[in-house]
Amino acid sequence: MCEGQTKGVAEAGVPSDWAQEEFGNTNLGDLRLTRRLTQMARDFYAKPQANIPQACQSRARTKAAYRFLDNKESTMETILSSHYQSTMNRIKEEEVVLAVQDTTSLNYSVHPATENLGPISSRGEEVIGLMVHDTMAFNREGTPLGLMNVQCWARDRESYGKKHQRHKLPIEEKESNKWLVSFKSVVEIQKQCPKTVIVSVGDREADIYELFEFALEGTGSPKVLVRAEHNRSLLNEQGQLWGYINSRPVSGIQRIRIPRKGNQPSREAELAIRYGSVELKAPIGKRVKGTIKVCAILALEENVPESATPVKWMLLTTIPVNTFEESVEKLEWYARRWGIEVYHKTLKSGCQIEQRQLGNAKRIEACLAIDMVVAWRIYYLTKLGREVPDVPCTVFFEEAEWKALVAYKTKSPIPPSNPPGLREAVRMVASLGGFLGRKGDGEPGTKTLWLGIQRLDDMTAMWKVFVTELTPHSLSPPAFVQ
Repeated sequence: MCEGQTKGVAEAGVPSDWAQEEFGNTNLGDLRLTRRLTQMARDFYAKPQANIPQACQSRARTKAAYRFLDNKESTMETILSSHYQSTMNRIKEEEVVLAVQDTTSLNYSVHPATENLGPISSRGEEVIGLMVHDTMAFNREGTPLGLMNVQCWARDRESYGKKHQRHKLPIEEKESNKWLVSFKSVVEIQKQCPKTVIVSVGDREADIYELFEFALEGTGSPKVLVRAEHNRSLLNEQGQLWGYINSRPVSGIQRIRIPRKGNQPSREAELAIRYGSVELKAPIGKRVKGTIKVCAILALEENVPESATPVKWMLLTTIPVNTFEESVEKLEWYARRWGIEVYHKTLKSGCQIEQRQLGNAKRIEACLAIDMVVAWRIYYLTKLGREVPDVPCTVFFEEAEWKALVAYKTKSPIPPSNPPGLREAVRMVASLGGFLGRKGDGEPGTKTLWLGIQRLDDMTAMWKVFVTELTPHSLSPPAFVQ
């Protein structure tokens, strides 16, 4: 977060309604629908793992929520439009933003009666659901700023799996066009944020010739940074991509933190870095389009621990790379891509989106739009508590929330006169979800936060009841000691 934004957060004081900020400008054709949307967002956030009746807490609000999801105006794109604008406002406060793209699937096989779903497994299994390709904005510190684009679709049962037929199709008719659709949406955001450098980041699936071609067509476009999938042919005497860059001298050694993945624990990796400028030939069948000039960065892990999978990254970027420091910077930016995987885990495990029983894909998409912003909000709180730990927690928590939280943790009914810092409050909430805060535990993650938020909601409701029974003269608030 840049200095200006940190200052803005610190001076924010008591926050306005977050649901109003993210959804309040949604144009659903009826102000009552917008009010219903913001109320549903508050309910879903207060109880992220609950089903809709549990989250809404009354028969009337539950019926209203289902009517909202069934309304023809309640499309995913419309519901997310206001959040996209709020994301753009946060982007404008940053010097560099990483627009990370990724694809995930939502499995609804346990609800086979749900209409308009499609296959999601490439192994021929009868697994049905929806595909989601989203783009999340991150700053250089890894704090998620919000969603920039979301695409959701059901694969066609008849054509899915017939690779030989897809190969002949133009890019616009292939599923891989999702990368270009997302990038084009980022182009529009870049136009509104000329002072921010936006970098589109993708994994090996994003190594598409047309993506680089489009990104290099005009001036002022977002930059591209992707991990290479193909050992592409290079112009003239350079040969092929991997062989040429591997023949370059090592420019330096860099240590990076590899996050935990599956059974692989988090660890430090020692990477030998090579880089160079290359000119990629177009794939066979597209040679009339000419070549593409990019920079390539090769990172190969040395001294690999036993049983560990070695890091072997080849990155391609439209950003000039002329020094070891610049190559390391791009590696660090690419490493932020893991943040979107954490986000998807929060969406599925924290918001239980795959457990929604809504009858058809349209209602699921509308509900998903709300859940995606709720999941972002939880993840944002997790990261912001680390980035600006000392700002007052009132930038995120309402007065009743932080007072109920402190009263519970201190076992005192008298609230402090000053709120705790954001990091301290985040750790308190996480402790409600099982975070122990031991010396080696590090900072809390999204799981303990979403569990803690549910308990905090109940505590806050009780606090509001109890505080009405107290007279103002019975309270003598001490200063909060951090």
